[in-house]
Amino acid sequence: MYLCVIMDWYSRKVLAWSISNTLDTEFCVSCLERALALYGCPEIFNSDQGCQFTSKDFTSVLKSHDIRISMDGKGCFTDNIFIERLWRSLKYELIYIKEFNSVPELKKGLTSWFKLYNQERFHQGLSYKTPDEVYDFACAA
Repeated sequence: MYLCVIMDWYSRKVLAWSISNTLDTEFCVSCLERALALYGCPEIFNSDQGCQFTSKDFTSVLKSHDIRISMDGKGCFTDNIFIERLWRSLKYELIYIKEFNSVPELKKGLTSWFKLYNQERFHQGLSYKTPDEVYDFACAA
């Protein structure tokens, strides 16, 4: 399964996520559109240079909302360190320790984990606040 996550870098909040059994562009586009509908448009959108993110379908959504596009340097995983840390946490806290026998089981597990990640899990880099606390404070300011 492939996982797409749209994350707010400032707060580390996962705004939307989506899984697919194929690495196509559509599930990434729908994830992006869901995040934009729920949370509005950022000034800048950063991603890696994966074909789904460089596709015309994906970039046209960003351009239609006047969102500037930023892409990581080729082979520079540290350019996207926040999402890389998310992947590591997800793998070690859920994927490697739980067996999922079906897609619905995986979706249920991911739903619970992302809820925990956003609402309950304190982050050292966020002064021991949750992503939801930091995101809500930043939006209220």
